[in-house]
Amino acid sequence: MRIGQVDVNDDFIDLGVGQPAQSLLPADLIREAINHRFSHDGASYLQYGAEQGDEYFREALAQFLTETHGFNASPDRLFVTSGASQALDLIATLWVPSGSVVFVEEPCYHLALRLLRDHRLTIISLPTDEDGLIVEGLEARLVAHRPAMLYLIPTYQNPTGATLSMGRRQSLVELCRRHGVLVVADEVYHCLSYGAPPPPSFGGLVDGGQLLALGSFSKILAPGLRLGWIQGDPAMVQRMVQAGLLDSGGGLNPLNSGVVRSGLELGLLRPHIAGLQATFRSRIRVMDEALRRYLPGASYRLPEGGYFFWLRLPDGVDVTALLPHSEALRVGLRAGVMFSSQGNFGDRVRLSFAWYDEATLVEGIRRLGLAVQRLQGAPSPSTTG
Repeated sequence: MRIGQVDVNDDFIDLGVGQPAQSLLPADLIREAINHRFSHDGASYLQYGAEQGDEYFREALAQFLTETHGFNASPDRLFVTSGASQALDLIATLWVPSGSVVFVEEPCYHLALRLLRDHRLTIISLPTDEDGLIVEGLEARLVAHRPAMLYLIPTYQNPTGATLSMGRRQSLVELCRRHGVLVVADEVYHCLSYGAPPPPSFGGLVDGGQLLALGSFSKILAPGLRLGWIQGDPAMVQRMVQAGLLDSGGGLNPLNSGVVRSGLELGLLRPHIAGLQATFRSRIRVMDEALRRYLPGASYRLPEGGYFFWLRLPDGVDVTALLPHSEALRVGLRAGVMFSSQGNFGDRVRLSFAWYDEATLVEGIRRLGLAVQRLQGAPSPSTTG
């Protein structure tokens, strides 16, 4: 059976799944928000929507972002989208001609790489460290390659979990503005912090142009809503408003924006997000314990936010060689090479704690550890306890 983007099989544990579990989707919250919206002016949301997005929803969203993203958000700097992927596709359509050079992080979200390739763009990867994109040396690369756009996930990056410091953020924006390069900051994990809050959103830096910040309700509410936003300078927002896509079809996803407007106005989202944070903190702890027990030779940094562990496998373990063993043991993962435009990270895997409960995560890690042992030809670990 297939649920969303996941093939669900009772015997298979796919630790690569990067979406929230069915049990974490707030059906009661959505039901309450729908009832509230349609007890008021719900019928108006069944029409073609305003091109920029419903004004009342943008006001509620701006208030939410002001409370959660570390800056004073403004409705006139918000443009409503059908999720972050559609936002990136629209930006590439409007600002990045086919054949242009785009910069991405190395590693980079693998499906963003696919989307950029769909636009026939030339992808050049930039080095990162445990603190995100390395800004030192960036100016020389900007001069040498003259990219049209730089795409990054600055907060709890997918797949590494790294977060860019405020100093690096400011330097990055300054350099790219100086060289006329559009920065696209994908911030879908910003609210999912499990310790100290991250630096303020790139949304607070959009004035002056050459910067767009993306957000989405997919990771913090429900991916099926297909609802997100772009923050930008008013002139850049107006360019999106005037796109042919909007001229023909009106605003993007007006019905669900009305539903989420009610959820925001009723104060339902903040408690839900707090519940997600508590659940994921516990899963990180359990997953860390399981990795220490069943994969003691692996190395990783505990996630401070987001959905993922970025795991370096024990010395000498190549993911390509590991896959037949993991598949035989009915455990899935996402190979590190998927996140590279250069074929790197052959010894890395991305593991998610968003889909499975704690007991299943432990069993999945046990199976993965057994697969590594089989590849290495070592005695199998205990299957009990």
